[in-house]
Amino acid sequence: MGKAATEAKLAEERSAVLSRNAVSRETVERLDAYVTLLRTWQARINLIAPSTVPEIWTRHIEDGLVLGEKAKAVSRWVDLGSGAGLPGIVLGILMAEREGGSVHLIESNDKKAAFLRTAARELNLPVTVHAERIEGCGGVLAAADGISARALASLADLFSLVAPHKREDTILWFLKGRSHESEIAEAAAHWRSNMVKHPSPVEDGSVVLEIRSLQRIA
Repeated sequence: MGKAATEAKLAEERSAVLSRNAVSRETVERLDAYVTLLRTWQARINLIAPSTVPEIWTRHIEDGLVLGEKAKAVSRWVDLGSGAGLPGIVLGILMAEREGGSVHLIESNDKKAAFLRTAARELNLPVTVHAERIEGCGGVLAAADGISARALASLADLFSLVAPHKREDTILWFLKGRSHESEIAEAAAHWRSNMVKHPSPVEDGSVVLEIRSLQRIA
């Protein structure tokens, strides 16, 4: 896709996403600045699949906005394997207008962590970046009201990572694609959970999994 076509597609999808998600002018300004920053860094390090750049708004931004709307009660987020900040930075942008809200991003890749720190600083977000492995961030996880992850690991592996640290009242929010049913079946062999499946706007068949209780059974 050429430069002109890319810009036209970005503008079209931005308009569509903002028409579907009611956010403040300040949030829109931060989202625009984040997209610009993401595209600038994308030229140097691979933050998202290059083929999805023209669809940043619908493929990457919107499910973070939807997640933030569904999980309004969460004040302290922890996002696992944050990568390009999706949904972590988007949640941080939403939290910037909430007194006392915070987002902790766990990302072990130093280059991606540097991008996340730059985004948090330049957008003035209540975001803390932990350039560590998830296994070393037990204290951060234990303090979370909500824990999110997108395109990181299988559901069973995510459960294994968070279960030792999850408080009883902490809600898990995992964004999953079309293969989520097989992941749920695999996880059910070893875990009992209270799960709600919310349709995701990213693509047909994708979901946001809301999980409130989690117990190992085997």
